[in-house]
Amino acid sequence: MQFDDGLPPRQRLLAFASVGLTTFVAVLDAAIANIALPPLTQAFGVEPAEAVWVVNAYQIAITMVLLPLASLGEIAGYRRVYVGGLALFTAASLLCALSPTLPILILARALQGLGAAGIMSINIALVRFIYPRAMLGRAVGNVAVIVAVASAAGPSIAGAILAVAPWQALFLVNVPIGIAAFLLGRKSLPPSPLADRRLDVGGVVLGAATFGLVISGVNSLGTSDSQTLAVTQICLGLVVGVVFVRQQLQLPVPMLPVDLLRRPVFALSAVTSVCAFGAQAVAVVSLPFYLHDTLGHSAAETGLLLTPLPLATALAAFISGRAADRVAQPGLLAAIGLAIFAAGLASLALLPAAPSDLDLMWRLVVTGLGFGLFQAPNNKVLIASAPRERSGGAGAIQSTGRLVGQSLGVAGLAVVFGLIPDQPVTVALGAATLLAALAILPSALRRFEREPAAGTSP
Repeated sequence: MQFDDGLPPRQRLLAFASVGLTTFVAVLDAAIANIALPPLTQAFGVEPAEAVWVVNAYQIAITMVLLPLASLGEIAGYRRVYVGGLALFTAASLLCALSPTLPILILARALQGLGAAGIMSINIALVRFIYPRAMLGRAVGNVAVIVAVASAAGPSIAGAILAVAPWQALFLVNVPIGIAAFLLGRKSLPPSPLADRRLDVGGVVLGAATFGLVISGVNSLGTSDSQTLAVTQICLGLVVGVVFVRQQLQLPVPMLPVDLLRRPVFALSAVTSVCAFGAQAVAVVSLPFYLHDTLGHSAAETGLLLTPLPLATALAAFISGRAADRVAQPGLLAAIGLAIFAAGLASLALLPAAPSDLDLMWRLVVTGLGFGLFQAPNNKVLIASAPRERSGGAGAIQSTGRLVGQSLGVAGLAVVFGLIPDQPVTVALGAATLLAALAILPSALRRFEREPAAGTSP
């Protein structure tokens, strides 16, 4: 049975439980994989530069197929793609745990990334059919809370598992959770309208090549011995990207949602998301170096001291998601969040030489509150400014914007560390402050209108 405006309360709870469980595991898996790298280098007798592909393969695979899977969701149904992605993710998690060599583990991680892309490309679109329109802000806020909690819990959960079990257990933990979410999802997830078109195979190839080359090149900027190769990958990816965009502009319903990007409110929301997640990535990657290398904290102390950032993000996202359903212009609420976020980043950049733990933690709380306050309203504006039948494309742009922003932020941080050996964290946080501040004005200027009717052309 299909509901025009969300599911009944009991089925809504079960459906969101499946989405929440799956999203939590997908985000958690990205976080715990970083903790797994040291034991993996020992177990397989490889260099860290080789082991890092356990992380890169997952991220690149996700980015390459987000848009195609979102388009497939509009054609075949969001529930079918989501459940299929979850099944692949769960099976690949088992293969990761059973991998006897590093190359097989990297292949399994790539398969796991393909499954995770089926989840991440569709989850927001599904949420749009699970919740009534009047509760969309609350829904995307709940997703943001889950992402923040999973990010915060990842290092602690990974550390606890590795304290009592080998590295294989980090991937095995996904299997029972994945099975439970799969069974729950098959029973409770709502159907969605099916688009009357075929999957654009040429666009799939061009899009995968574009994002694969660019993201791989960006990731290699800070780790590769051959910077020329990394720059070549990025340039080649941009050239393919031009061909990709020109091909998509000729289609009535493109896989790359250029039709949605013609809407100013949608395009501004996407760009704002890239800027904010780029700034956030700089903070979360640079601060551990500052705490561990500059201040001399242990790894455990560093993780504990950074915990207020994601927890404050989760709290603010919970509140702002509900507020976004009540205010006429959620873009203005997101702009206020960006201003607080930028102020928090600036306060971190201006930390004294020997800060107390309390001095550090209140600044992290301000930064997290600002980012959480921004995230849910921005996501609501982005998703709700697209017609419901284009929810897959809108959700894919939201996820792609996050991944691209994070990748560019980390790449920029690597450049700062390489070019500015003296106080690189301070410089990086200053740049992140500027990036967040630049997004405030366009966010405030967005004018959010009611959800476009089905079939409305931009």
